[in-house]
Amino acid sequence: MSSLAWIDFDEAERQRAQRIMALFQERETRDELGLGGIRDSIADHLFPGTSTIQTRLRYMLFIPWLFQMLEGSSAGADQLASEARALENRLANALKVGGESNGIIGRDAGADLQRLPSSVYWAGLGTWGIRLFPGSTDNLFSSMRHLQRARPRVRESEDSASEAQALQIWTPTLPARPADLLDNTRFKLSLDEAQFIIDRLVAHQPHSLLAFLARSGSSQAECDNIWEHPHVADFPDDARTLVAHGAIFSSVMHGASLLYNLLLSRLRGRAEWIEKYEVRFADWQASLDMTAIRAWSLGAFWAAIDHPAHSIRPAAKRFVAEWLGLLTSGSAIDGALTPAARLVQDRERRLKTSQSRFANRAVRDRWTGASGVEPLTFRWAQAKSHLRDLASAE
Repeated sequence: MSSLAWIDFDEAERQRAQRIMALFQERETRDELGLGGIRDSIADHLFPGTSTIQTRLRYMLFIPWLFQMLEGSSAGADQLASEARALENRLANALKVGGESNGIIGRDAGADLQRLPSSVYWAGLGTWGIRLFPGSTDNLFSSMRHLQRARPRVRESEDSASEAQALQIWTPTLPARPADLLDNTRFKLSLDEAQFIIDRLVAHQPHSLLAFLARSGSSQAECDNIWEHPHVADFPDDARTLVAHGAIFSSVMHGASLLYNLLLSRLRGRAEWIEKYEVRFADWQASLDMTAIRAWSLGAFWAAIDHPAHSIRPAAKRFVAEWLGLLTSGSAIDGALTPAARLVQDRERRLKTSQSRFANRAVRDRWTGASGVEPLTFRWAQAKSHLRDLASAE
């Protein structure tokens, strides 16, 4: 095993960087105030393996099936990457033939697709224990021939069996690939496929809320936020506590994001934007549960969301604490010269430096009028979609 050097980087860092780059393309998930580490810590506790750019659950099976078609090939890494891209494009066409219209990655882009489904789901496949190979797709293509040669032909001893398991790319319990996968396929899971995914979640993410909901079948909730789930009282204690923390954090920090957009709208002098954000900011203030917010413990919050994959910077913690302090003290938080406005502006200036919209007029003039204006939901929309796919299996 020591001769197969496919891990020459920190895979977690690579996946984190890919996720951040993808998030910049989604307006509602822009992280203008540096809260992304906090958001992702909560999301990865509750719904590990998900991301905001995932569409349908069966991609968690499509990708292993497609890559299995490449196993045994003697082609080099570049050729394997090209063949994998072609297979993923063929899958998109097969889904169209199967009558699918929503959720197809590459439905319109075709061969010009920039972000392949494999890159969207690769991290989740590892998190759920479906992918056993520890590196990236590029690492896999570079290692494919080595893996084929290194697999033991005979498994008579514990050592050889252990080595064979270590050389597996996918879990041995992966369901069989449908014969018509690249001709005519659907997003609907079979009952066996759904049970396989539930089993993976329970085995590899047993303490997550996603595993609990998948196993319990509490998947038909159409609520916009996980804290509005009709069975929230039945959640495991840790998950219920984290959901409660997430609800307050989302509510509290939504105001900072709205104020950010309002301040920029005023600097741009756009009357329609100003009016929109003044109304939204007033509605936000009116909706706050100040009793719950004043009782909220930041210390308990930081302890609950601590996650090994995310490092929350002290500056982000100070920003949250100072914003919460202004909110609970009754200080004025609207207006260009309030402490809250200065706090938001200073935070963005420190994060963006010369690219700050408050400091750089050219950058500000390119602003399109909305940045991170929706409340944080911690990937509940994607988790809900996956749970719905599980529930509709047949």
